[in-house]
Amino acid sequence: MTIKILDKYIVKKFLLTFFFMLLIFSAIAIVFDFSEKVDDFISQPVTKMQILKEYYVNFVPWINSVLAPLYALITVVFITSRMAANSEIIAMLSAGISFRRLLLPYFIASSFLALFHLFALHYWVPEGNKTLKAFENRYIFKKNVQSKSSKVHMFISPDTKIFMGYYRKTDSTGLDFKIEKFKDNRLVYLLESPRVQLYEGPNHWRIKDYTIRKIGPKGGESLIIGKGKHIDTTLNLTANDFILVTNAKEMMTTSELNDYIEVQKMKGVGNTRLFEIEKYKRTTEPITIIILTLLGVAIAGRKVRGGMGLHLALALFLGALFIFLTKVSITFATNVAFSPLLGVWIPNIFYGILTVILLMRAQQ
Repeated sequence: MTIKILDKYIVKKFLLTFFFMLLIFSAIAIVFDFSEKVDDFISQPVTKMQILKEYYVNFVPWINSVLAPLYALITVVFITSRMAANSEIIAMLSAGISFRRLLLPYFIASSFLALFHLFALHYWVPEGNKTLKAFENRYIFKKNVQSKSSKVHMFISPDTKIFMGYYRKTDSTGLDFKIEKFKDNRLVYLLESPRVQLYEGPNHWRIKDYTIRKIGPKGGESLIIGKGKHIDTTLNLTANDFILVTNAKEMMTTSELNDYIEVQKMKGVGNTRLFEIEKYKRTTEPITIIILTLLGVAIAGRKVRGGMGLHLALALFLGALFIFLTKVSITFATNVAFSPLLGVWIPNIFYGILTVILLMRAQQ
C-alpha cells in the first residue's frame, strides 16, 4: 500500500508540473511569436478573430508538440531535484525501495504522455496545421508556396510518363507537352503537343495540334498528325501537381502522408524522403519523452552541491545537445545513401544508451 501511494504521489506531481509548465511556456511562446509577427498581421488584410481562431488556437498545440520532450526532461529534473533536496529520495531508498522500482511511477507518467503525444502527432496536430500553415502561407511566409513551372517530368501511371516544358498557372496552360507509354520497358506510344490546357474539372485536359506516334513490336511506326485539331482527355494530372508547398508534410495526417508518399513514388516526382522522415518522427518523438524522463531521474536523483540549479543547467545542456543531434541526423537522413528510418532513430538510440549508463551509475 505504501508503494502504491508513492506511485500515485510521483505520478500526480509529475503530470501536474508538466501541464503547469506547458501552460507557462505556451503563454511565453505566444508573446514572443506575436511580437515577432505583429508587423505582418498589421500589413495584411486579416482580422483579429482570424488571428485568434485560425492562427493561435492551432499554434499552441503545434509549438507544444515540438517542445513536449524538453518539457518532460525539465519537469522530471525539477520535481526529482526538489525531492532529492528535501531528502525524500533518500527516505524512499532507506525504506527498502530499490532505485529501479522508483523508476516505475516516472515510466507510467511518461508513457501516458507519450501515448497522448503519439495520437497528437499522428492526427490532432496535423489537422490543426492545415489551418495554421495555410494561414502562414497566405499572410506570413508566402515563399512556402512555390511553382514547379518548367521541365516537369512525372509518371501518371506505372507505364505512362508525361513531360511539361512549361506550365502557366494564370490560365492553366502547358507548353511543349509529351506523353510516353511503355510496354516491357519499350516505348510504344508518343504524343507531342505544343500546347495543352486544363479546361474542366481537376484533371480534364485539351491537347491541341498534336502528333501521335505508335511503335509496333517489330519497330513499325504509324503517325497521326492533328494539326488544327484537339483531343479532350482525362489524365492523372492536376494543377496541384505544379505547385510545391514546402510545409505540406506538416499538414498531413499519417494516413494522408502514406497515401502521398505512395502516389509520389508512383509518379517518380522529386524526393519523398522528407515526407518519410516526417512520418517516422511522429513515432520516435513520443519514445523520446520516455527516454528523457528516465534520463532526468538519473541526473537529478542524487542530492549534490549546487542543487536544482546545477541539475536544470545540465538538463538544458542535454536538451540542447539532443536538438543539435536531431538536426544533424535528419540532415544525414535526407541523403539518398542514408536510411530515413535510421536517421530519425539515431538521437533516441544515442540518448537511450546514455540513459542506461547514467541509470546504472545512479544505482551504485
